[in-house]
Amino acid sequence: MDNPARNMALVPPPDRRQSETALAVARGTARLLRSLGFTCISELPLPSGRRADLVALNERGEIWIVEIKSSVEDLRADQKWHEYRAHCDRLFFAFTQDLPCEIFPEGTGLIIADAYGAHLHCEAPEHKLAAATRKQITVRFGMAAALRINRLVDPQGHAEFWE
Repeated sequence: MDNPARNMALVPPPDRRQSETALAVARGTARLLRSLGFTCISELPLPSGRRADLVALNERGEIWIVEIKSSVEDLRADQKWHEYRAHCDRLFFAFTQDLPCEIFPEGTGLIIADAYGAHLHCEAPEHKLAAATRKQITVRFGMAAALRINRLVDPQGHAEFWE
């Protein structure tokens, strides 16, 4: 039987595609999310096969996805962001103050960030997930987080997940 946990990255491998800017925005955004009562996980594979930059979960079970954009070109090249709506209650873009807010799609939230923090510039509209989807994403979030922690605590005991 195929174990879905085997298909999840325990600790995301260094993604050399991400710029220093994107990494800084992710760090500052994660700090903002924590201050809002969310925990977040990066590079979470979604049931659709896409991988979300940041997925945040709070104690009420709300799920937010944040797509990180490091440049105008990064946004223009992204043809997949609209697919994330099916997996969250709110969808945000996070970016540096160097990018104009006007270039981002309507109906999404906006977060302006740097490596040290972030500001919720524009709240995202809510579109509640169906209960089954919420459960699926929540379980995926929990499994990925626990497996990543276990990998850090006992790297040799989880070597089979890397094969």
